[in-house]
Amino acid sequence: MSSKKKGSMSENLHEKKTRVGFTNPAPVYPGTSFASDTYQSLGVDNKFDINDLMSNLKIKIIDYKPKEGLLVFDLIGVDAPVANAFRRILLSEIPTMAIEHVWIHNNTSIIQDEVLAHRLGLIPIKVDPRKFEFKKPGEEETDETTLVFKLKVRCTRSNNTNPQNPEEAYVNSKVYSRDLIWEPVGGQAELFADDPPRPVHDDILIAKLRPGQEIEVECRCAKGEGKEHAKWSPVSTAYYRLLPDIKFVKDFKGQEAKKLVAKCPMNVFDIEDSGKAYVKNQRNCTMCRECIREDGWDKRIKLLRVKDHFIFSIESTGILPPNVLFEEAVKVFMAKCHTVLTELDNLHAQ
Repeated sequence: MSSKKKGSMSENLHEKKTRVGFTNPAPVYPGTSFASDTYQSLGVDNKFDINDLMSNLKIKIIDYKPKEGLLVFDLIGVDAPVANAFRRILLSEIPTMAIEHVWIHNNTSIIQDEVLAHRLGLIPIKVDPRKFEFKKPGEEETDETTLVFKLKVRCTRSNNTNPQNPEEAYVNSKVYSRDLIWEPVGGQAELFADDPPRPVHDDILIAKLRPGQEIEVECRCAKGEGKEHAKWSPVSTAYYRLLPDIKFVKDFKGQEAKKLVAKCPMNVFDIEDSGKAYVKNQRNCTMCRECIREDGWDKRIKLLRVKDHFIFSIESTGILPPNVLFEEAVKVFMAKCHTVLTELDNLHAQ
């Protein structure tokens, strides 16, 4: 969003260049211009400059909850295509291990074989995918490409029978992800001695059984990416939003200030001791525009979002911590850039 300022632009034009506005009818000036001559008539050079990018690019950690797999940070000084590239990479281009093949030896439950296999495939497996290799088509499975899990559960009647409660009336009435038992292959027992592969959550319900019913399967995990199937995606979601920027053109005082505070469902505004309203929780704003629906208030409050300031959120499935996922996303992004540069060099050499 930076530019070499040989000339200057008005405050109004600078706001349109760097902010997205929100009015009652619709958002205004949401676009971004990348052409170098956009502001040529003002003597402003708008061309991309790597030095400007390096000096303006910042990352600030806002919230990190390792147990919940949540990371929220500010990504500052880049345009939307870059932020969106990271989002797409997180969703679909960071490899993980997931159940790919299921050998069903016995399934007398009411769940069809193909549905059972599908449910098993969607269980996230906690293991570092960086310790495995992609299995090539036609290649035999090895301890470097494959993980094996076995599941064998049979439901029987309990001696302490309470027909009103299946949990007490039957043994193994429910099959959970914790029933998946890892079977080491080759040197895996030594490699993963301190942190054995297992489902991320041990309480994922796979099936319900009744006396006499049994499930016996063998599962093979393979390395893959979310762009092939969502089961390999390492995040439950990754998203961003632009930083809100709220300004008062005219102050709100007294009863008007109280009315403004009451209108906002996100507690963005508060009142000073002097009785004047101020912006207290700017980040909370969702641009619902309730505060500008009153007649004339849209002229007194500016609802804006900063075009190059992204509040980025990563919610991991638990396979890898969210901070590690972002590091891996940066590596993938760098590899893509390297590929483009290499192809350009090859093109120039021809």
